[in-house]
Amino acid sequence: MKYFWKLIATGFGAGYSPLAPGTMGAALACLILWLFHIWQPESFSGSGFKTHWLLALILLFGGLGVAAANALAEEWGHDPSKVVVDEMVGLWVAMLGIPLTWPWLLAAFVLFRIFDIWKPLGIKRAEALPGGWGVMADDVLAGIYSGILLHLFIFANEFFAN
Repeated sequence: MKYFWKLIATGFGAGYSPLAPGTMGAALACLILWLFHIWQPESFSGSGFKTHWLLALILLFGGLGVAAANALAEEWGHDPSKVVVDEMVGLWVAMLGIPLTWPWLLAAFVLFRIFDIWKPLGIKRAEALPGGWGVMADDVLAGIYSGILLHLFIFANEFFAN
């Protein structure tokens, strides 16, 4: 069972990257979304992106991420850099309701990493939640802030285009 938790926690191994494991986890989350877009274009295309599929990914990996962080805490400590499932979930949160196109995915990636690294606006405090909840909460909050900015960009773009 430990192998399963390590596979989940490290984002299928992305967390073992010697260079910027959190960035690799967020990049893997982008790749997973893009692969879904390729394999199921009617469900994951542009503005037709189906939010329920993304919510399912967030809930599934969010829950598994909390459990994995808890299961591995004794061996790895609290929130080690190789645990990147939280970055994956955070990036997916940022993409909720956002068209799945490369420009928007790249914007979500950049904004999410900025919020995740700098941890402004209470994100740092979210890490203080107990166990796996603290591991996941700061990245979910970074994803929420990123998503808010993305939605504001979309609104401004549509508003000024008319």
